[in-house]
Amino acid sequence: MQNDLFNDARDSKRTDALLSDLLKELPTTPASINRTVGNNLIVEYPLVFDPSLSLSVFDAIDKTTPWRQDQIRIAGRTIPVPRLQCWMGDQHCRYAYSNISLDPVPWTPEMASIRDFVNKVADARFNCVLINKYRSGEDSVSWHADDEPELGPSPQIASLSLGATRRFQLKRKPLLGLSKSELSERVVMNLTSGSLLIMQPGVQENWLHQIAKTKVPVGPRINLTFRAIEGAGNGTD
Repeated sequence: MQNDLFNDARDSKRTDALLSDLLKELPTTPASINRTVGNNLIVEYPLVFDPSLSLSVFDAIDKTTPWRQDQIRIAGRTIPVPRLQCWMGDQHCRYAYSNISLDPVPWTPEMASIRDFVNKVADARFNCVLINKYRSGEDSVSWHADDEPELGPSPQIASLSLGATRRFQLKRKPLLGLSKSELSERVVMNLTSGSLLIMQPGVQENWLHQIAKTKVPVGPRINLTFRAIEGAGNGTD
C-alpha cells in the first residue's frame, strides 16, 4: 500500500511536469475565428489543444480536481446542481451565484499551467476559474450570464472545452429597446474538445448562454471558464 502511494505521487509529479512542458511549447497565437453576436464579439480558437493533448488535459483535470455537487432551490424545491463543479483561484477570489457561495480551492499545478497558457492567448490576467464536469447529456447549465458583481461591470470570460462536444446557445437579454426579432435571435455553436472561446467585454451585459440537456448519447465534458476578480495577485498562484 505504501509503495502504491509513493508511485501515485511520482506519477502525479511526472504528469504535472509533462503537462507544463507541453503547454509551454504550444503557440500562444493559434488560429482564430471572430464571431460577431449583435454588437459584441466572441473570439473562437477551434483547436488550441490537439486531440491527444485534449485527452491528457481532460484526464489530468478529472483526477486532480476536488469535485463537488451543490444544491440549488428552484420553485420551492431543493435539487442537486445538474453537474459537478469546482471553484479554483487566488485566495481573495470569493464568488457567489444562484445563492451558492464558493471559496476558492488553491490552484493545482495542472490548472495553474492551463491558466498561464489561456492568459497568454487571451492577453488577460485571469485569476480564478469555474470548472464544470458534465457527466452525460443529462447534465446541463440553464440560461445565465457571467455578470456577477465580483467580476466587474464588463468582464472578459474565457471558456475552454475538453471531452464530448456540446451545443453552446446564446440569446439576448430582454433589454429595453430590442425588437421582437432581436429577442428571438439565437446563436448556436458546437464546442469541441480543445476549443477555446474568449467572450469579450460586452457579451455578458447583453447576452445569456446555456448548455442544454440532450437525449443524444454523449460522453463526459469538462469546461473551464476563466475569470478575473480584482484584488492582490491577479493571475498568480
